[in-house]
Amino acid sequence: MTEDRVAESWGYTEISVQKFSYSWTISNFRFLLQEIGEAIKSPTFSSGSSDNDKWCLKVWTNGIDEDSKDYLSVHLTLSPVWARFQFSIRSGDREKTNGMISPRFFKFTPNQHWGFKKFIHRDLLLSLESWLLPDNELTVFCDVDLAVQDSLINSEDSTVPGFLVPRCTMADDLGQLWENSLFTDCILVVAGQDFGAHKAILAARSPVFRAMFENDMEESRKKRVEILDLEPQVFKAMMEFIYTGKAPDLHSMANAVLAAADKYGLERLKVLCEDALCRDLSVENAAHTLFLADLHGAGQLKTKALDFITAHASEVSETSSWKKMVGSHPHLLAEAFSSLASAHRSLLEPPPKRFKQS
Repeated sequence: MTEDRVAESWGYTEISVQKFSYSWTISNFRFLLQEIGEAIKSPTFSSGSSDNDKWCLKVWTNGIDEDSKDYLSVHLTLSPVWARFQFSIRSGDREKTNGMISPRFFKFTPNQHWGFKKFIHRDLLLSLESWLLPDNELTVFCDVDLAVQDSLINSEDSTVPGFLVPRCTMADDLGQLWENSLFTDCILVVAGQDFGAHKAILAARSPVFRAMFENDMEESRKKRVEILDLEPQVFKAMMEFIYTGKAPDLHSMANAVLAAADKYGLERLKVLCEDALCRDLSVENAAHTLFLADLHGAGQLKTKALDFITAHASEVSETSSWKKMVGSHPHLLAEAFSSLASAHRSLLEPPPKRFKQS
């Protein structure tokens, strides 16, 4: 009889996406455009997630091959990781333009690089010289989404060679408790619908639910909680996150999920909503996004919204949401003007003089 072998350790691998940016300015660029045929390399830089990852940008002023000889080619090179990247040129008014984003994540290994061999046509670059080459300088801006793998082992490398360690299914198992209403001990009522839930899980994940069940409140005694201010779709997205820790589908409802995450103290979900709203920033919704960020204490989103409004001030000020905000939330108008004034000062003020050392 064959005896089933039981794994003596377990492992869990989580893939998270970390973001970082790098700006590289090349002086006397017109000379390089005319005279240099080989690649120009930036200083090496790090993502900050590890001391070992060293990155580098490369620019070919005459293209990387015959097919791209009339273009600038821009590539990202080095570190052995998976990453998605976007290149853009920072213009004289500090706006990013001519952005090109990779269609997927690419694997980077030493001495390998990925990028766009037809990043921008040189004739177009020179025709916009006063805008894209202020003071005869080219500034290439690189945004990177970095896939990072974190592996947690609970057995101090005691796994016997040949043993297969199954993946951790905790999130899936807890998700099944929610999906199938198994062993529930409380009822959450949303828009007249009853949803079975587990007080221990709710209390462990949300400080608001914990306080609700710890105190001698009516909800704790009756084991029935009325959720009055959430739509069922938003409630389900929040509960999926509470039980599994996985980001729900935030498409078209990040605003409402942000409000729910703020109310129930789900900080990670709140930041995920901030990220989704930031990616969706536009001239039309910038003012409303600033209002939401201020209302729910979403600091990162508020900073991004102010930066966006500063960069597109004339267009945003013509939108109906901006005009509505001006009348109802004047303190946000003051913050936007302060951000705009600060940006203008940084552009107009000369750099500080260096003191001679004695």
